[in-house]
Amino acid sequence: MTPQTVVVIAVVPLLAWRLYSRIRRFIGRQRSRAWRHWMAVVLFPLLLTVLGLAVASHPAALAALGGGVLVGAALGAAGLRLTRFEHTAEGWFYTPNAHIGIVLAVLFTARIAWRLAEVQLHGAAPGGPRFASSPLTLVVFGMLAGYYTVYAAGLLRWRRSGG
Repeated sequence: MTPQTVVVIAVVPLLAWRLYSRIRRFIGRQRSRAWRHWMAVVLFPLLLTVLGLAVASHPAALAALGGGVLVGAALGAAGLRLTRFEHTAEGWFYTPNAHIGIVLAVLFTARIAWRLAEVQLHGAAPGGPRFASSPLTLVVFGMLAGYYTVYAAGLLRWRRSGG
């Protein structure tokens, strides 16, 4: 089993869960749960590190991943500026800007579906498309990971500041 296969096996279920839960919760006010924010702040950088190590011998792929992270981080910062925050007697709540998150989630889902179709069409033969080493896939994943990391860190900073 190659390192890229291990990364895909580890990443896809986590991302599917995050995608489902995120899209389901995009609309309207959400309760802030610190443990979820910490999960994003810890897991996404770990996944980026593992993925970066897996593609380290491919400079274009590594650059694509890094570029995606930078774009995603900028989108996360923009998303925080567009978020409405509330600290009430009931707890901590925020209402995210749905457009940024939905566009990223749909973009990532479409890219994964496209790559899976390519792998199916070309098979797993050597020299065929590699699922996790495509620069375009890495740009999209980097954007998603950068966005969620910065956004979750911003939510934690907001909670720490007392609202």
